[in-house]
Amino acid sequence: MAQTSGLRRRLPDLPTGSDDWRLMGRTARLVLGIPTYAVVALVAAVAGLTLFVTSLNLPLAGFALTGDLTLDGRLRILRGLYPFVGSAYDPFQGTLLVFVAALVGVNVAMAVYHFREHAVSVESGGASLAAVLLATLGAGCAACGVPILLAILSIFGVSSAALLLPLDGLEFALLAVVALVLSTHWLAEGMRGGEIRGCPVDL
Repeated sequence: MAQTSGLRRRLPDLPTGSDDWRLMGRTARLVLGIPTYAVVALVAAVAGLTLFVTSLNLPLAGFALTGDLTLDGRLRILRGLYPFVGSAYDPFQGTLLVFVAALVGVNVAMAVYHFREHAVSVESGGASLAAVLLATLGAGCAACGVPILLAILSIFGVSSAALLLPLDGLEFALLAVVALVLSTHWLAEGMRGGEIRGCPVDL
C-alpha cells in the first residue's frame, strides 16, 4: 500500500482545473516577458513550423533543395510550403500548424528557462525532462509520422491508406498538441513556488 501511494506521488498530474490552465498561462507569460527567452521561443517556433511543412511535403522540399533551379526559384517553392503564404493548406490546417509551432516555441523557452535559471539537474528534474523529451518527439513526429505510417500500411496492402487520414496527416499534429500541453503543464508545476522576474510563479 505504501509503495502504491509513493508511486502516485511520483506520477505527474494532469491539467484538470482552471487553476492549472491559469498557472500555465501565467508562467509562460512571465518567461516570454524576458527578451532572451522570447527570442528562444520564436526561433523554436519557426524551426518547428519548418520541420512540419517540409516533412509533410518531402518530395517538393527535396526538389527545391536539390533540383536544377535558381536561388529565387528555390526560395519561391520553399516559401510556398508555409501556411498562409502558399496554398498547400486550408485555413484550418494552417491555423493548426501555426498553433502547434507556437506551442513548441513556448514549451522550449520554458524548458530552457527552467533548466538554466533554476539549475535543475537531470535527477531532480527527471519528470520535467521526460515531459520535454516527450513533447519534442511528439511535435517532431507530428509531420514525419505521416509518410512512415502510410509506408507501413502499404506493406499490408492498404493502397488507399491516405484515405484513412481525412486531415492529410495533421491528426499527428493534434496528438502533438496534447503532448505539448502536458509538457507545458508539468514545467509550470515544476516552477511553482519560484520567481520569474521577481514575480511569484503561483496563483
